[in-house]
Amino acid sequence: MPLFLLAGPAAALQEGGGHGNTKTWLELFETTGPVGYLMLACSIAGTTLVIEHMVSLRRDKLAPAELAGEIEALINEEEYDQATELCDENPRYLTNVVGSALRMRDAGYQEMIAGLEAAANEETFKLNTKISYLSLIGNVAPLLGLLGTVTGMISSFQVIETLKAPTPGDLAKGVYESLVNTTMGLFIAILFLTIYFFFKNKVSKMCLSINLQCVDMLRHLAINEKAAA
Repeated sequence: MPLFLLAGPAAALQEGGGHGNTKTWLELFETTGPVGYLMLACSIAGTTLVIEHMVSLRRDKLAPAELAGEIEALINEEEYDQATELCDENPRYLTNVVGSALRMRDAGYQEMIAGLEAAANEETFKLNTKISYLSLIGNVAPLLGLLGTVTGMISSFQVIETLKAPTPGDLAKGVYESLVNTTMGLFIAILFLTIYFFFKNKVSKMCLSINLQCVDMLRHLAINEKAAA
């Protein structure tokens, strides 16, 4: 994705006329050196994660309506062992939470809800850990861009030290390396940090909604406990 960002400046240079050859976006990327390839790897990894999260972080994946209905029906029929077994056979957010609660049913409803909350916290932690790699990429990218900026400046100073009368063309490679690396690092950071916070909010809303659904599925046990009292 960062490579397409470089196409704009390159095209503007070509349209602007002037003397000499202007660089294409691919040539601009090649000036970034090894650091540029590290940032390219970051953007590829980040894009792969985004696609995976778009597929897996959905309500129908974490809490399928049909499966939830089957479990709730078993609970209402007081077939708790079968409901627990069904949860174990279909591990995902909702079943892990409900299954943990059902295993605590003999200790009373309050203990069961405590088990539900503990399992819900664990599942939420797993999801937040899963999306945190987008934040890692977003925070590492500008540091890599800064590294590329420094290496580009070092390259330019080496040219100044080596040549008696360096021309702007002699210094251009180091300047390009500095500026293009900075641009790529900032672009990757802005993109993936924005996406990370989108997924973070989505996970928070889904987890809250599924947790409330789990509590509602167990209401039959609360009714039974009140009736027994």
